[in-house]
Amino acid sequence: MTIIPFPGQDSPVALHNPLATFSIEVMPRTAAKIDSFSTLLPAGTRVYVAHLDGTPFDEMLATAQRLQEEGFPVMPHIPARIVRDATQLEDWLRAYRDEAGVNEALVLAGGIGQPVGDFHSSMQLLESGLFDKYGFTRLHVAGHPEGNRDIDPDGTTHLVDEAARWKQAFAQRTDAQMALVTQFAFEAKPIVDWARRYAAEGIELPIHIGIAGPAKLQTLLRFAIACGVGPSLRVLQKRARDVTKLLKPIEPTSLLADLETELSKGTPTHIAQLHVFPLGGIRASAEYMTAAQADLRAQRSPG
Repeated sequence: MTIIPFPGQDSPVALHNPLATFSIEVMPRTAAKIDSFSTLLPAGTRVYVAHLDGTPFDEMLATAQRLQEEGFPVMPHIPARIVRDATQLEDWLRAYRDEAGVNEALVLAGGIGQPVGDFHSSMQLLESGLFDKYGFTRLHVAGHPEGNRDIDPDGTTHLVDEAARWKQAFAQRTDAQMALVTQFAFEAKPIVDWARRYAAEGIELPIHIGIAGPAKLQTLLRFAIACGVGPSLRVLQKRARDVTKLLKPIEPTSLLADLETELSKGTPTHIAQLHVFPLGGIRASAEYMTAAQADLRAQRSPG
């Protein structure tokens, strides 16, 4: 199988290819199983720390501290619906800044249906002014190429698009560096078409395309259904009909090749890089990306 090559983040090629750099996310319990991220990920890889409902904040903070000490940019999730109130939000941001040296966050609504406190949307968190107060200079927010049934139950993208326009306006009136980070999907054309539409409508936030790292089909299906992946789920459902593919890990190689083809058509987008969801384990995803980089270096070596 041909692997789509991804040069390291310090490579000149990364300046020209939006598929050439990536970020990745971990949960505290999975991070604890990794002896050294420095030997697993390219230097400079941004690592998101996922904050699921029920994860103690102390575990989030300790994971952020460890990653920062290993030299990685750290971006913890701040899900609005699990934040009790402004006091708790301020406590978290102060601790991230003072104890872990963090100045970045992924600000999102969160996956639970009923908020535990005063907040239900990322926009409320952003409007609190607390990220600016505590020196958070990079704020990423969620993008939804396939829509989001929690936001638009009717299957349209009206409210999702309205939120994206609000986030664009917020970026224009603040000093924060912002980007849209998308849910993972399995078809390239709808993702790129969505990015083209946003570019045409003046939504200029850089887009980080979510992809699922290598994982077994059953694992991908389980996470895709739980996370509300949209029409591109049919790609997995089609694969599920082939019993020979049930046990082998599925890699994102075909999706990446299709993304490269779509982006080569030249219609403007603001797609900037990839974001990897390591659904089959962070080691498998990191090794896949590292192998791709090594493949590119071999292709480009003289002689």
